[in-house]
Amino acid sequence: MADPWSSQESAPVGAATERVTLVEGSAFLICAQNGDLTPESPEGFFFRDSRFLSRWTLEVNGERPEALATDSPEPYAATFVARTRPRPGRADSNLMVVRHRYVGRGVREDLLVRNFSEEPAYCSVRIAYGADFADLFEVKEARVVAGAGRPGAQEDQSLVFRHRHGSHTRSMRVSVSRPAKFDGDELRWEVIIPSKADWTLCQQFVCAIDDEEVEPRWVCGQPIGRAKPAERMAQWRRSVPVVDTDNEGLRAVVAKSAEDLGALRIFDPDYPERTVVAAGAPWFMTLFGRDSLLTAWMALLVDPELALGTLQTLARFQGRDLNPHNEEEPGRILHEMRFGEASSLSLGGGTIYYGTADATPLFVMLLGELRRWGLAREAVDELLPHADRAIEWIEQHGDRDGDGYVEYQRTSDRGLRNQGWKDSADGVRFADGTVAETPIALAEVQGYVYGAYLARAFFAAEQGDAALSSRLRGKAASLKAAFNRDFWLEDKGWLAMGLDRDKRPVDAMTSNMGHCLWTGILDADKADAVARRLLSPDMFSGWGVRTLAASMTGYNPISYHCGSVWPHDNAIIAAGLMRYGHVREAQRIIMAMLDAAVAQQGRLPELFSGLDRLELPIVVPYPTSCSPQAWAAASPLLMLRTLLRLDPWVPRGKVWLHPALPEQIGRLHVGRIPLAGARVSVTVEGDHVEVEGLPADLELVDAPRHPLTGS
Repeated sequence: MADPWSSQESAPVGAATERVTLVEGSAFLICAQNGDLTPESPEGFFFRDSRFLSRWTLEVNGERPEALATDSPEPYAATFVARTRPRPGRADSNLMVVRHRYVGRGVREDLLVRNFSEEPAYCSVRIAYGADFADLFEVKEARVVAGAGRPGAQEDQSLVFRHRHGSHTRSMRVSVSRPAKFDGDELRWEVIIPSKADWTLCQQFVCAIDDEEVEPRWVCGQPIGRAKPAERMAQWRRSVPVVDTDNEGLRAVVAKSAEDLGALRIFDPDYPERTVVAAGAPWFMTLFGRDSLLTAWMALLVDPELALGTLQTLARFQGRDLNPHNEEEPGRILHEMRFGEASSLSLGGGTIYYGTADATPLFVMLLGELRRWGLAREAVDELLPHADRAIEWIEQHGDRDGDGYVEYQRTSDRGLRNQGWKDSADGVRFADGTVAETPIALAEVQGYVYGAYLARAFFAAEQGDAALSSRLRGKAASLKAAFNRDFWLEDKGWLAMGLDRDKRPVDAMTSNMGHCLWTGILDADKADAVARRLLSPDMFSGWGVRTLAASMTGYNPISYHCGSVWPHDNAIIAAGLMRYGHVREAQRIIMAMLDAAVAQQGRLPELFSGLDRLELPIVVPYPTSCSPQAWAAASPLLMLRTLLRLDPWVPRGKVWLHPALPEQIGRLHVGRIPLAGARVSVTVEGDHVEVEGLPADLELVDAPRHPLTGS
């Protein structure tokens, strides 16, 4: 298997107008606008990190049909409409071709050819298939050897492709609902379609791992609406909050966000009640530590159960041993899970890499936030030992030199060089462009550690453990004091991105400092300067805050981490600004993000370019950006919570709610917010705020909560 965590290069997937991506659980399919897929492109049907289907092309009467329209009404389904090529001398064709496709642990396609002619029409149909079983990252990085496909074998009325690597096997069985002529890896039909009639065919693609066939989600002959993905999406839509507003952009973007999150959920057959979210389509349909934790935090407004499932699943795989090969350490939360040749469908069958500095403190932070929302008290309590192990990792392994800061340094050249969220090789650099050397202590990671100490202190205070609560509050206070001393660049007026191996401040102006507002680690007297920097033309593109200021050496607006704009980054920055009372700045970022989403069909991708909006009034995409992507999809939900200034603290019997809507939003209703086992509705119109469904034992506080956590 390739080393996915050490890879940085990608082959372009193409813009949304060029390819269609369908996702369900950990399975996904990428194809052209006409429904075809070819092995020469980063296309195919992928399952368990392997490309099970690398070729699927359709010809009718000897030619590829002419694509007319594509519709994807569900994340896992698409309809492709085409016509056959007109005959010589004629402007129109009498044959329409429709492909209804469904993805999930396999693929089903219902093919229809309709004859609009006044007379019967001869029709030849030829479908070519192929399977190369290439590793996902070989496809992503264009490293698949040409002609690597496996020949298919006819078995009854099925075409079967098999691949063996060592003791592991993979296979794909293609079955069809009508008898066919087999010609190598092609199936053919010759039919006469009566006038005004249809010819139909159902194709079924079934995966097998080590000779065990995986039960497909969609089965030929069974109603589509009864399939598990359709039932799950219908249930999700019934439960997510309802947003009604006079700002159509906000309404559409929040609705798209909720849909995308529903599509990116993963259900482990070993623990079906635990829902987690994949990082993003198409290449990261798997569990990530940092991504899943931040996504779950941002999605609390929609589904706190997602946070609980994420915490329970990450706790299940929390590090136990010291292993330099995958950077496992006792108490550490994983970075990424991949499946390779694992035979199990369980998440437990995957290969785990632990190289991340931030997932472990974020785990404790999210657990504390889940307590504040009042969900599943007993289940949250059961996770406290895992929080303690995470704190131990922070103190014993994360803090490599005993200076109180969490640093990272990979244990071999197979690991990630940078282990914060800006994990590209050049993502951490000085203002002069010099790449920082590890070990590196990132600014935002110290903020997460600060939040983790306080979150665990809250639990200790609840349990009457005054000694532990005092110790952790002391740790938080000491960290905050040292952080504001060592990371603040007085001559520049911003926070260092981090400290390098020699404890020198990495002095580039970056978006990381906005995360320090979100966690509350920054002293209040520095917040004004940070807010000004974040919204300066150097940092703010007009669509959002750049990852790296335009004045820094190494700035590139079409790079991954050195000048691009990331929605999740901006959502966290806006929440931090609002927390410190910088309302207008937070509103400005949020409205810019909504504009960017509207300009991209209502969906925020993983990232887009940092080109200035005044210079180029269009959103320029990043070529390999994931879409949908989990924390990008969840970003509008955190922005919505930020505008509401909704901050529950159920154990203390209080809910802070003090909406701060920008002038572009005159009316806002958010219904069915899950809170403390109830469903709460909030309606805001001008200065009038109405709340319904709040449990009687919760006090509504009409004020923003103090920026320093715990006050």
